[in-house]
Amino acid sequence: MTRFVFIRHGETEAVGKTLTGRAPGVRLTERGFDQVRTLAGQLKFQRLDRLVTSPMERARQTAAAITEVHGTAMEIDEALLEVDFGEWGGCSFAEMEDDPLWRRYHEFRGGIRIPGGEMALEIQARVVAATERLRRETPDGVIALVSHGDPIRYGVAFYAGIPLDLALRTNIDIASVSAIAVDDRGARVLCVNHTGSLPVF
Repeated sequence: MTRFVFIRHGETEAVGKTLTGRAPGVRLTERGFDQVRTLAGQLKFQRLDRLVTSPMERARQTAAAITEVHGTAMEIDEALLEVDFGEWGGCSFAEMEDDPLWRRYHEFRGGIRIPGGEMALEIQARVVAATERLRRETPDGVIALVSHGDPIRYGVAFYAGIPLDLALRTNIDIASVSAIAVDDRGARVLCVNHTGSLPVF
């Protein structure tokens, strides 16, 4: 059984304010660095066979804090990228409130394509494809995956059997941990959106 520890990056200036998506140069705040250093300390005595991260700067900064404490080498995987927000990229949440498609997107995540961007199903497919590949490569291992809110949410939803249209009922906070265990017989959810002292995976 392979255990996956999904980690959302720490705080940035844009969290909860702007759909930064894949825009470059979005870095952790000082509070964000504090968050990931605390998280890295909690992971110090965990077994981590691999540490795989989104290439976005905020995710790599989070993974680097774990590497510094844990010693596990960082690997980059584009399957863990933030959502491609297409034409919505760079817009504030306040700006999006009057967009009817934005409102529909929150009601029907499984069937709405972001203009010029991704569908939720495509995001979920790339995350699950990555976890299944890593599971084949590292059977019975513990693999940390550093990513972003929606990719983690959709990955957890797949293994938990939650429909995409209900996935928003699951919070994935900054610097949180969600863990699943997967083998050929199925999956078990170990924790979701954990921000306190961590259990041993």
